[in-house]
Amino acid sequence: MPHGKDHQRNLFARQSRVRGMMLGLALGDTLGGTRGAPPDAGPLRAGVSTQLACFTAEGVIRAQVRGNHKGICHAPSVVLHAYCRWAALQGIEAEKMRRRWNPQGTRAWPDGWLARVPALAERRGSAPATVTALSRIEEGQERMATPSRGCHALTRCLPIAVTGAGGITQVGAVAALTHGDPAAQSAATQAAALVHHCLTHPAPAGGPPAPSAPSAGTVREALHAGVTALPATARHVTEHEYGRLRAAFRLAADEPANAGHLAHLAPDATAPSALLGGLYAAASFPGRAGLQAALEFAAGAPDGASVACVTGALLGAVHGADALPVDLVGRHELAWVLDTLARDLVLELDDSPSGSEYVKGWDLEWWSRYPGW
Repeated sequence: MPHGKDHQRNLFARQSRVRGMMLGLALGDTLGGTRGAPPDAGPLRAGVSTQLACFTAEGVIRAQVRGNHKGICHAPSVVLHAYCRWAALQGIEAEKMRRRWNPQGTRAWPDGWLARVPALAERRGSAPATVTALSRIEEGQERMATPSRGCHALTRCLPIAVTGAGGITQVGAVAALTHGDPAAQSAATQAAALVHHCLTHPAPAGGPPAPSAPSAGTVREALHAGVTALPATARHVTEHEYGRLRAAFRLAADEPANAGHLAHLAPDATAPSALLGGLYAAASFPGRAGLQAALEFAAGAPDGASVACVTGALLGAVHGADALPVDLVGRHELAWVLDTLARDLVLELDDSPSGSEYVKGWDLEWWSRYPGW
């Protein structure tokens, strides 16, 4: 494990942005579910998008572990396994899930540390297309998906942005596990591409690499870079989809934070609405100090949870975890879980703590935390 100062500084910077993305996603999901008015005291409950995003992040880590140790991995299948663990915890076709993943009953299942988090076994809203598709697990991946273009195809896939351009090419396949509509798959890929640019956009010149306090210009620069690069990053995006995305970004610069524009861009609980509404809200509040205001504005969309979820992920990815409102993060029931997953995701991609097929790992517990299958 490298311990050089530059390496540690860069690792901390990347973790801050990934933590900001994951925690921002969750705060947006929660504030959107309460229409921007969370209770004044007590724990803040996670939404179903946050639960599913946790299992996406865990699935990505486990796919990476499997690839390192086995030399081959179909990442969408490993992420599907993660969603099945969520379903089993929720009591959704639990016996069917066990027959699929533990037919001989020879291992503890669901496995991994995430399956032991009590809040992930609690119902936190509905995800009908995801649940319906997972209930068809015995029919095979090719026949599972519903024709839905619902928002969960997008919101749950946002953590894949951390893996970079190679991982983004697989976002559509992960969305397609449950949502068969091409527009949902395309919107999920576009959103992940935008989050990736927010995670990797340079901090202002002369400042720390990140988590410095990026300027308003930095946020819009990151989003503009993501929109501009989209045809190359998300190659299946149509001209119509790209035109709508560019129009939403321009509208945020010319007429920001307009509730009527938000309702027009994001009229329903679909993945394309979550994408356009989230981009508009994030670009409308680019300053670091306006992050909570951005989430509250996004929460006013017709489906506030999905729009605010995307808004929080985009802004958290640029500003880093330190910019998030401490009073809200501290009360969120999954804050520690999200923070741990974010740190571990960066660590796995950076350093492979469990080693590989040929190299011994430095963390002897990593495989039991993230079994590579």
